[in-house]
Amino acid sequence: MEDVTTGGVTMPTTAHRRRPELAAFLRSRRARVTPADVGMPPGLRRRTPGLRREEVAQLSGVGVTWYTWLEQGRPINASPQVLDAVARTLRLDTPEREHLYRLAEVPYAAAPERLSRSVGAEVQGIIDALDPLPAVVYTSRYDVLATNPAYRDLFLVPETVRIGVPNVLWTLFTVSEEACPVVHRERELPVMVATLRSSYGRHVGEPAWEDFVRALSGASAYFARLWESGAVARPGPRVKTFRHEAVGELRMTSQSLSIDGMPESRIVVYTPEDERTREQVALLRRRRQRLWPVSDDEAAEIIHEWNTKNPAP
Repeated sequence: MEDVTTGGVTMPTTAHRRRPELAAFLRSRRARVTPADVGMPPGLRRRTPGLRREEVAQLSGVGVTWYTWLEQGRPINASPQVLDAVARTLRLDTPEREHLYRLAEVPYAAAPERLSRSVGAEVQGIIDALDPLPAVVYTSRYDVLATNPAYRDLFLVPETVRIGVPNVLWTLFTVSEEACPVVHRERELPVMVATLRSSYGRHVGEPAWEDFVRALSGASAYFARLWESGAVARPGPRVKTFRHEAVGELRMTSQSLSIDGMPESRIVVYTPEDERTREQVALLRRRRQRLWPVSDDEAAEIIHEWNTKNPAP
């Protein structure tokens, strides 16, 4: 890709700007790897703080000239296999490997992440502190990892508890329509299934995911039809209407928040969309002991028992 001239001024393209960054990145990573790190003798008269270019080339199984040009930021093509070999030689971790791919303009395919099955005390403390706002930790498959009391006030009505599966999709597609907490099912459920498919793309062929989709398709013909549509969407803020037998309909905005160290999980917080809903949420909180007799420990046990019976992929 050539430089672009605008208004008489030549501006470097994105590719040209990346090449010097790629060169500097490779030199810095090479400098930190010693011969001892890769099982080589240190040798005499070594002025290079780390490996020499020819040593990286040899260990990576590539030509010295090719690697030199790569480190010089020349416009050469690199395959994923070659970049992987260089990354192993330079002992790059996952973020560094992804950075290398992006600088070399090669599509990066991350290894599938294992789904978490629990949250630490810090994350649980965060969602508990959000009370009276309902908050929950979902995996990318909509498994429920943790909830706060306000979430349980709103969603864990007796019928959903009897289902015994802490997975939002399973609940919404198998609970009776009268007990379903989502008012506009025909509008909201297709979006959730499309969001699930977006995550499924990283796990195609994995037994746990395939079994989940197969089982839910068997349990719900509606889910099966939506799944067959092939629609894809990503999580994002939405205004949703829920119903609760004690307080009626509530309009809530859902917002997803990422969690460091848990890339396939997210905190979802529900915020009242209007003053009426805010009052209803407060009412549920005041009536918590009668409407939701299950303690925090018992709720956690429901989630733990399900996760034990259904190990992550």
